[in-house]
Amino acid sequence: MVTKTIIAQYVKEMRKKYKLTQVDLSEKAGVGLRFVRELEQGKTTLRLDKVNKVFELFGSECGPVPMKREEV
Repeated sequence: MVTKTIIAQYVKEMRKKYKLTQVDLSEKAGVGLRFVRELEQGKTTLRLDKVNKVFELFGSECGPVPMKREEV
């Protein structure tokens, strides 16, 4: 079972905010419907370029973020 990720939650919330179906989102972003479904289900192995195509519709992008590490 795949758990929901922050990205999955974000995409689903934004899609609903803009009143888009998964089909609408896939067409507007230029990605496949299967990709959108897997993205919203929290699949952990997705292509970053396609994730960013979806994010671009919402004025966002995915990229490297420094990790918070505890001092040893």
